[in-house]
Amino acid sequence: MSPSLSLSSKRVKIAATGAALALGAGLYTAGAASADHSTPRTDKEIPNLTQVEDKIKAFYGDTVDKNGQHYASPGSNYAKQLADIQKKAKAQIDRAVRNKHAKGRPAIVLDVDDTTLLTYNYELQQGFHFTPESQDAYLKSTDMGPVFGMPELVNWAESKGVTVFFVTGRDEHQREWSVRNLKNAGYKPAADAEHFYLKNKKNPPAYLPCGSACSTIEFKSGTRKHIESQGYRIVANFGDQYSDLSGGYAERTYKLPNPMYYLP
Repeated sequence: MSPSLSLSSKRVKIAATGAALALGAGLYTAGAASADHSTPRTDKEIPNLTQVEDKIKAFYGDTVDKNGQHYASPGSNYAKQLADIQKKAKAQIDRAVRNKHAKGRPAIVLDVDDTTLLTYNYELQQGFHFTPESQDAYLKSTDMGPVFGMPELVNWAESKGVTVFFVTGRDEHQREWSVRNLKNAGYKPAADAEHFYLKNKKNPPAYLPCGSACSTIEFKSGTRKHIESQGYRIVANFGDQYSDLSGGYAERTYKLPNPMYYLP
């Protein structure tokens, strides 16, 4: 999910939720994410942070280049899990496009961070400690790589007549950097003002009743509702956080793996 919410307090980091996904610590139940706010009774209830980080690196197939930068591997279990999700999504989108009886123009909606662009290198640089300032510095000067397989899926969908929308929790001031990165990462659909929605706290759109105080779910579901009001039928919604997917206004949702952080 896209982390730009004034997020030090909003973003429950690796020790709390990455541990759950990597080690099965029980913070997620029945397929839904939930942060465990109970006080541990003993240290045995707390996953070891170093071991969690090692598990996450192994899951992403951590590789280090000559400059000491960490990157995920396309042969990793992370990439394999993505491929399985994308295969199912492609088949479903194809069926939706061929459904001539459905009303509305077919569209898909995608989050940015860890849905279309992979934050792994940034997270490792920061020691899994997000700050708005470090994110700005990174995005201004560095392109994130694409989430494995997603440019191919998105470009294929557009070739089938599906309109592509990007909806991110990144702030409006990060638009130019984000558009540049999406293009350089291989996404062909236009990330223009009509198809790329970022949070705008200074001038929130009128279609969001919550204005500048929107939660992630309110912002994203309200934006999807707005997209549908323009005559689109959102056949698939992609995100790496459950808050990207909650609130309706999509025929199908696809949760991509992300054990690095949790956004309510």
